[in-house]
Amino acid sequence: MSLPTKRLFIKTYGCQMNVYDSERMADVLGPLGYAMTQRPEEADLVVLNTCHIREKATEKVYSELGYIKAMKLARRAAGSDMVIAVAGCVAQAEGEQIMLRQPAVDLVVGPQAYHQLPELIARTHRARGERLAADFAADEKFDALPVERHPTGVTAFLTVQEGCDKFCTFCVVPYTRGGEWSRPVDTILAEARSLAQQGVREVTLLGQNVNAYAGEGGLAGLARKLAKIEGLDRIRYTTSHPADMDQALIDAHAELPQLMPYLHLPVQSGSDKILKAMNRAHTADSYLRLVEKTRAARPDIAMSGDFIVGFPGERDSDFEATLSLVREVGYATAFSFKYSRRPGTPAAAMPGQVAEEVKDERLARLNALLDEQQKAFNLSQVGQVLPVLFEKSGRHPGQLSGRSPYLQAVHCDGPDRLIGKIVPVRIEAAAKMSLAGVLEQVPA
Repeated sequence: MSLPTKRLFIKTYGCQMNVYDSERMADVLGPLGYAMTQRPEEADLVVLNTCHIREKATEKVYSELGYIKAMKLARRAAGSDMVIAVAGCVAQAEGEQIMLRQPAVDLVVGPQAYHQLPELIARTHRARGERLAADFAADEKFDALPVERHPTGVTAFLTVQEGCDKFCTFCVVPYTRGGEWSRPVDTILAEARSLAQQGVREVTLLGQNVNAYAGEGGLAGLARKLAKIEGLDRIRYTTSHPADMDQALIDAHAELPQLMPYLHLPVQSGSDKILKAMNRAHTADSYLRLVEKTRAARPDIAMSGDFIVGFPGERDSDFEATLSLVREVGYATAFSFKYSRRPGTPAAAMPGQVAEEVKDERLARLNALLDEQQKAFNLSQVGQVLPVLFEKSGRHPGQLSGRSPYLQAVHCDGPDRLIGKIVPVRIEAAAKMSLAGVLEQVPA
């Protein structure tokens, strides 16, 4: 006898780690009869999977909870009910304060307690027991989650590492996700094989500090093992720290065709003074030497980075050093942010907080330079033939959408039977965010 279907709505904020965690929450709730819905107002269970990194993240969650509370009251008036859960890093950071501030919330679930969702929900329905679950070890979470996943496309995220021991002074990750912990190689390989058997052609290995992966052979060794899995044709990873970018991983980029020529390597600033204040454990020069060695090993590699402008104490000369580093590296894509105070982090109490209008001006200048570089990189692909993994139908009839090795979106006309295949595409046009082309050949 099958379980009656309940409806589950998950809203995911922030990073790819949260996307992965949301997928696993759906997996662990599936056996309880929960099926996904895209309409929160009709859900029996609403989960907000939160991120604590971005500015005003907590306030955005409370604002969203106000809307969800109104839906819950409407459901109750109609004779049914809705359970509201707050998960993720805001849950870990705020804990019971969430339920004190917004009593409509039934559950608060930290990043390491998703495997307890079925029991927590049962307790909630019985109107007894604890409602707060935020302090569990990472290995407990992964041991308790279902081995079998149900990917919805030809690409998938695969968490291999959680937490961070770097303690950058601006970052809350060590406090919300805990210290660095690496999943065993065998469990990762088993999950990857299952994904490949279900049609996944590309995996992105996830970790708050993924190249600190401490399983046997490190991240390079793991990539070499994953490359042997039949059907798994592309491997990516994010996010990396320059202090953990070792020669073995650089060599893997040169030797493994499955390891895509794309490296997201956040630098945050080009000023050694600011990098020291951030506790980044690298200098501008050591970062540039890493880029140089990586490009020597894989000349076509596309560089991506993260930048923070307006960190406490940042002067005009420090910001100019960042612009100089950007010009020297030449990024294919990058992510840039204004510094925002995160409660409890050392940087929040530092002197020399930068005025918002100065941050705005610096961010605009940095973005103009990064946009120029991204446009130039995309234009450099015009006339090239790139292997494109088609992921889905495009927005227009007869159109396909996929990704180049450099993570660019690529659109071209073609039959739907090519979805899930890697096909050569001649690039004919480039925009800031995507490429357009024609099939060089159509596989049988």
